[in-house]
Amino acid sequence: MDGFKRRLSDSVQSRLSITLSLAILIVALLAGAFAFISALDEAHEMQDESLRQVALLFDRQHMTLGYPAAGQVVGDDEDSRITVQYLADSSKAVGTDDASIPLPFPLTLADGLATLNIAGEHYRVLVRTTSAGERIAVAQEADVRDKEARESAWRSLLPFLILFPVLLLVVGDLVRKLFRPIATLSAEIDQRDQQALHAIDEQHLPSEIRPFVVAINRLLRRVAQAMEAQRRFIADAAHELRSPMTALSLQAERLAATPMSADTRQNFLPLAQGIERSRKLIEQLLALAAAQSIAQRAEAAVSVHAVFRRVLEDLLPLAENKAIDIGVESVEDVQVVISELDLIILIKNLVDNAIRYTPAGGRVDLSVERTEQGARIEIKDSGPGIRAEEQALVFDPFYRSLGTGEAGSGLGLSIVRAIAERTGIRVGLSFVDEVGRCGLRVSLWLKDRL
Repeated sequence: MDGFKRRLSDSVQSRLSITLSLAILIVALLAGAFAFISALDEAHEMQDESLRQVALLFDRQHMTLGYPAAGQVVGDDEDSRITVQYLADSSKAVGTDDASIPLPFPLTLADGLATLNIAGEHYRVLVRTTSAGERIAVAQEADVRDKEARESAWRSLLPFLILFPVLLLVVGDLVRKLFRPIATLSAEIDQRDQQALHAIDEQHLPSEIRPFVVAINRLLRRVAQAMEAQRRFIADAAHELRSPMTALSLQAERLAATPMSADTRQNFLPLAQGIERSRKLIEQLLALAAAQSIAQRAEAAVSVHAVFRRVLEDLLPLAENKAIDIGVESVEDVQVVISELDLIILIKNLVDNAIRYTPAGGRVDLSVERTEQGARIEIKDSGPGIRAEEQALVFDPFYRSLGTGEAGSGLGLSIVRAIAERTGIRVGLSFVDEVGRCGLRVSLWLKDRL
């Protein structure tokens, strides 16, 4: 009950639906009661009019009365029987049942309508003085009249009984349709990735919602500006650090070529490695800032095999240092529409990761194939793979799996995710050997935009 009250207080749609339903219910009850009473009164008036018409017909046709014995009239309907007798013959009544007339009506009855109780039975009686001066009584059982009147009144309520549930359904459907733009807007915003900060289209929204959407668009604009400022700061800082780090790296290379004692070289090697790692981190920070940038890049048809060749040319020395067999498995080339620089950075980071985390003497394979929706690129290695519980975490900046023994910045897969989200590429991680739970397979699904 508390949950229902909380949902009712939090939901405008629920409050509107329930309020309208209660309003319809109250109006239907009041209108139904009025219709029932009106129909009941109208039925009684029609029954009284029937008594008047019978009396008028008797007078107009100058009829005479004879009282048949009980049970001699064929087709007589007790439920709708109207009794006609001379009022003076009431003294000759031998029973109180209208099956045997005359009935014992009081002789002193005045002309007009009256309701009488005759031996426990209620009768509606019309007394009339004919043109011949005779007084007649036209009567009908009140219970029968009331029963017919109630049935007629209940039948008049049938439209309300049909209309009420129909109105509830119409109101519920109408409220849902009125609030559907809000649900659609919520789903649209919820499905956006974290880099999609473009404005929400407000043209086709109701005027009541539009100010709220305008405020959200202003907030998105401010967030986009703040994020762009943050990316610019990272890029500027990394750019400022790249020149001195490059100079330090060159000086370290020259120093490594000079003669030095064994102790000095032993102390120098960690310094050179630290300088190289810092230079690599700065390059990846610049790449990450570029990948997260919202600036549009020119797209064109790009050969995936040509990108493979460029990446292998850059990373082949790293693979040779670890005696890793690296190459392209697929024979057929595939053309995809994308920024060539984005695709090179994306594949280069994936291949660089595969080489780094594959043990010496291992294998790294690249392949591409055409699919119904576009193309699928795969990078497979013979390394330890990534555990299922870590596969969603490795895309976070600076996250590194423990126990690998490999030095790195943890930005490679963050760059991959940033480019994938911006270009609409779907990335999937799985094991090459599902049974042995080893080897990493990275699959990229590119939509065909040719």
